[in-house]
Formats: sequence, C-alpha cells, structure tokens
Amino acid sequence: MKKLSYISTLILLISATFTNAVQAQEKKPWSPQAKGAVIGGVGGAAAGAIINKRNRPVGGVVGGVAGAGVGYAIGKRTDNKRKEAARVAAANRAAANRAAADRAERAALARRVEAAEKKAVVATAKPQQTQYPMMANGFAATTPMMLVGADGAPTASSAAYLPNESYGERNTPYPSSEVRRKSW
Repeated sequence: MKKLSYISTLILLISATFTNAVQAQEKKPWSPQAKGAVIGGVGGAAAGAIINKRNRPVGGVVGGVAGAGVGYAIGKRTDNKRKEAARVAAANRAAANRAAADRAERAALARRVEAAEKKAVVATAKPQQTQYPMMANGFAATTPMMLVGADGAPTASSAAYLPNESYGERNTPYPSSEVRRKSW
C-alpha cells in the first residue's frame, strides 16, 4: 500500500509539473534558471528517494530541494554566459560600425579635398598660361625668365627652374608642380 501512495504522489507531482510547463510555454518561454531548477528538483527528488531507503519521502524532499538549488545555479551560470556573449557581440558590432563610418568619412573627405585641389589647379592653370605667353612649346623661352623675390630682385635659385605651363594636366611631365626642373 505504501508503494502505491508513493507512486501516485510521484505521478501527481510529475503531471502537475509538466502541466504547468505546457501552460507556461504558451505564455512565454522558461528562463534557464527555471528550467535548471525544475530538472534538478525532479532528478534530485528521484535520487533522494532511491538513496534514502529508510524514509523515502524525506529523501525525495531533501534531494528535490538540493537538486533544485544546484539546477538553479547551473541555469543562472548558463544565462550569464549567454548574456555576456550577446554583450560582446553587440560591442564588436558597434566597433565595426564605427570603423566603417570612419572609413566612409575619410573617403568623403579625400573626395572633397581632391575636388578642391582640382578647382584650385584649374583656377591657377589658366592665369599661369597667360602669364608666360612667350613660352610656346613649354621647354624653352626666347628670353631667359627669372623668378623674383619679394623685393623684386631675381633669386639665386631662379636659374634652375622654369615655369610649368601644363600644371595640373595629368598626362604631362610634372603635373603637380608649378615649376619644372631643368634637365641639364
């Protein structure tokens, strides 16, 4: 008769647990702590009842409480690991987004600087071509040209350079320099 009451109590406990589990899952999923506590409690109760042969109900209760505590701790640890992994992934995504935004900003800045340089080259190239009309082919002038300093006197280094009429044109020599070096 005792075995029948133990078995019926165990069946009633299991059915009540799983009935609540089915109802709770319809509403919202269980947390890892709750899952661990339920699994640990059921396993601990069964183990406690099997181990304590003199007084199985007491062994089941003690084993259930101990198992529920251990199961809760394991579930909490699992939940903390999952949250930490999600936090690290979010931080990595944010860092990657910041790096991509920085690269895009640098590229836009480079395009703006290049456009401004092109405008400056076009603005300075036209007046320079009209400034030295006597240089027909860009290599030699009929009269020697001298660079002058702030006081209007020729500078010592002016003999080594010639003005570059093709400044800014990419397919000509020295496209980025306002003066050309002499080749001799």
